[in-house]
Parts: sequence; C-alpha cells; structure tokens
Amino acid sequence: MHAAETYDYAVVRAVPRVEREEFLNVGILLSCERRRWLQARIELDRTRLLALCPGADVEGLARALAAIPRVCAGGPEAGPIGLLPPRARFHWLTAQRSAVVQTSTVHMGRCRDGDLDAVMERLLRRMVRV
Repeated sequence: MHAAETYDYAVVRAVPRVEREEFLNVGILLSCERRRWLQARIELDRTRLLALCPGADVEGLARALAAIPRVCAGGPEAGPIGLLPPRARFHWLTAQRSAVVQTSTVHMGRCRDGDLDAVMERLLRRMVRV
C-alpha cells in the first residue's frame, strides 16, 4: 500500500489550426515530484481529429506527440531536455506555446492510495476518451 500522494497533471491537446484555437484532448501528462515520477499517455483519435480539421497533418502531429513520452522517460534519447530532472521536464512540457501540440494549465490532485497508474487511467477516461 502506498501513502497518499499529491500530483500535478495537464491535458495534452492537438491544435491542428492554431489560429482557430480549436483543439482535441489527446493525452495526459502526470507528475509526482516527491516520487520523481513523470509519465505521459497519448491516445490520438485520428477520426475525431479529421472531423475537427479535414486535411490535418495526422502523421506529423503523431510524430510530434510521440516525443512527449520520450521526454517524460528522459535520457539522452530525448535530447538535451531529457537530461533534466523529471520536474524540470514537466515544466518544459507544460510551458505555454503556440503550436499544434499544447497543454492545458497545470492542475493539482491528491490520491489516497498513491496509485498514480490508476490516476492516469481515470484522467484519460475523463478527459481524453469519448
């Protein structure tokens, strides 16, 4: 049994036409500073993306989204950002930007049992999946 944990999360968004500010929730970033835990899960629904923006560069967007879990995992494979501590990588990933991949503002939560994998699944069901 784990102790209660506080965590921060942000919703990952695909914004195929930045000027329109329309987006599709496509993933979750979840960080627990005390446990040095950082993870992202991406679930790009290509059909929904094309309904939002016919002609969207789905493959280009998928490549950009694939970088997020690599940065979360860290290490040299993620480039210079991957060498930073997990919390710094979380802040870099959630920085405001005008691009086809964006994140929501950062939200805080607390789980009683410390099961961050269950938190991730709950957030995906609530914020990303239809």
